Amino acid sequence: MAYNEQLADRTRELIALTHKKVEEKKMFGGLCFMVNEKMCVGVEKDRMMVRFDPAREDEVLQQEGAQPMNFTGKVMRGYAFVDASALKTKKQLQYWVTLALEFNKKAKASKKPAKRGR
Repeated sequence: MAYNEQLADRTRELIALTHKKVEEKKMFGGLCFMVNEKMCVGVEKDRMMVRFDPAREDEVLQQEGAQPMNFTGKVMRGYAFVDASALKTKKQLQYWVTLALEFNKKAKASKKPAKRGR
């Protein structure tokens, strides 16, 4: 199992309560939930990746189970990994999904590569 499928199912259910157009992409050995064509949350191994407002970084990283996202040897501002042990209850998971969905409204989409003409 590349990612925690139970955590992915719980995350999917929460997002579906408020968003109908969600794309799921397998990436980085996990599953990423794209909302409004923007990376929102993901499940990788036994942890969740959350995208949030970088202005809230100090507050967010003080939450139980949260740590800066260091995926490529460089800390990515506005992203955190949250251990599954801190996502056991619906209320705990709801906090993180809500945090990501709130930021998703104002987050910029990643640039798509330009299509080449033939």
